[in-house]
Amino acid sequence: MLTLLRNASVYAPEFVGESDVLIADGRIAAIGEGLPALPSGVPHENHDLSGHLLIPGLIDAHVHLSGGGGEAGPSTRVPPMGLSPLLKAGITSCVGVLGTDGTTRTIRDLVACTLGLRELGISAWCYTGSYRIPVPTLTGSVRDDVVFVDPILGVGELALSDHRSSQPTLDELLRVASDVYVAGMLSGKAGVLHCHMGSGDRGFELIEQALDTAEIPARVYHPTHINRERWLFDAAKTLVKRGVTVDLTAFPDDGETLMAADAIAQWRAQGHPMGQLTCSSDGAGCLPTFDADGRLIEMDIGDPITLLQTIGRLIERSEPLEEILPVFTSNVARVLALPRKGRVAVGADADLAVLTPQGELRHVWAGGQLMVQDGSVCTPGPFERAS
Repeated sequence: MLTLLRNASVYAPEFVGESDVLIADGRIAAIGEGLPALPSGVPHENHDLSGHLLIPGLIDAHVHLSGGGGEAGPSTRVPPMGLSPLLKAGITSCVGVLGTDGTTRTIRDLVACTLGLRELGISAWCYTGSYRIPVPTLTGSVRDDVVFVDPILGVGELALSDHRSSQPTLDELLRVASDVYVAGMLSGKAGVLHCHMGSGDRGFELIEQALDTAEIPARVYHPTHINRERWLFDAAKTLVKRGVTVDLTAFPDDGETLMAADAIAQWRAQGHPMGQLTCSSDGAGCLPTFDADGRLIEMDIGDPITLLQTIGRLIERSEPLEEILPVFTSNVARVLALPRKGRVAVGADADLAVLTPQGELRHVWAGGQLMVQDGSVCTPGPFERAS
């Protein structure tokens, strides 16, 4: 089935203008104003997107696909992530992480959840590892996991500066970074080390020491949750000068945390490099609050919709869409070494989201398949109701 999208305001993520987009065999076959009509004898669909924005499908580089949490016992384990919450957020690609619990949750389960989402029609990958060192793996080796297990792109989320971390030393961090870097070279994958940043006073100290000490490229390190503390966000502005790309989390608004929309607007206004900023949701992750003794006193749960809500807030603030969209699309694709993702371009995968001018989701195509139509999920997961 060919699909012809007509009269959309295309952001690729740069602004292209009003254009038509032809989808064939899961990829974008042509882009241009006034593409010719397809012959009546050729099976195809036409969608008039006049008055709407056509953008790349969002890439969420931090989702607890098998569920997060567990910091206050088995009853606080968060359920796995379903398909529909991702689609409703305009997410067509995601990367799964384990998080704190690499004990009752396993890499096997995470890989299975990743493959399950692929079967349901979106693009999915995952990291090997969890918060801790030694890194829990599928094969017994970080290098073997990345090289031989197709969905595994790197290691994550390895915890730094957090009371739940394994308190890694510089040597331990470098050993993991070295393994994942060389594994990326051998496999042609990203070989990224996705680092959970806690609220500890050491902040980025270990990453900075690693950059001072070793020959491992700065692109390997991808620290996340950098807006959990305002001082950490300010420190990230210095870290990017060394070549590191940093990741915001689209936390729900609790009245205290620096919101991702505010962080992106501030970053742009201050002239920091937009190409070295990404944003993820922490979907299905536990968002805990601890007391001074490290006991969990309350928790929220990450929701992928916060990515789309962040874009909506930025649109409401009149932030230029072509400048903020890469944070959710092409920048993420570059960090993850996914060349056919994150762009509306001939030859790219037909992962597309259609928004109203206010940023509300209308339609989603993933791999050329219509997955969301008029705001409703067309193809819910097997344990989800149509919505």
